[in-house]
Amino acid sequence: PFANMSGDPDQEYFADGMVEEIITGLSRIKWFSVISRNSSFIYKNKPVAATEAADKLGARYVLEGGVRKAGNRVRITAQLVDAASGVHLWAEKYDRLLTDVFALQDEITLCVVGAIEPNLRKAEVDRVRRQRPGNLSAYDLVLRSLPFVYASMPKNAELAMPLLEEALKLDPDYGAAHAFKPPAAIQSDAPGGIPSGIA
Repeated sequence: PFANMSGDPDQEYFADGMVEEIITGLSRIKWFSVISRNSSFIYKNKPVAATEAADKLGARYVLEGGVRKAGNRVRITAQLVDAASGVHLWAEKYDRLLTDVFALQDEITLCVVGAIEPNLRKAEVDRVRRQRPGNLSAYDLVLRSLPFVYASMPKNAELAMPLLEEALKLDPDYGAAHAFKPPAAIQSDAPGGIPSGIA
């Protein structure tokens, strides 16, 4: 929940509505899961560290923020935090005129979701890169595959595939081996030369 920093209890609805819109917007992104409003709102008006809340909710990242209103202006702040390290991955503030509440909530939601998605993707890529392989032989196989992977030619992909598959046999959870493994070749054994598996 975003903190209502205006000192006006009547502004709680705006802060809560803002968070609900952002949760809905983030939940439309299919490659990561978002904790529901009902679960996250148990921390409303409770001073709790982002790392503690994330641990209890099973979340890797936390979006926190606040809403401050003065006259017909509103300032909304938002920060994306890596729960494990407490490091801020992204932060922004938005100053707007409060003329149409719903239009403002829609605009800020689009801004926040649009900024968070690429920052989360980068954070996840960096996290996987930092992970040490559980098997040094798998690591060696991935290193040997890299010249073929970066060449981006079909014949080179054929050379990279066995190395990466062998690495995954040794360490099935090795993210780099999964990331570099090229997609399986499309079979063109369907009638008329149309690749099978494509509608």
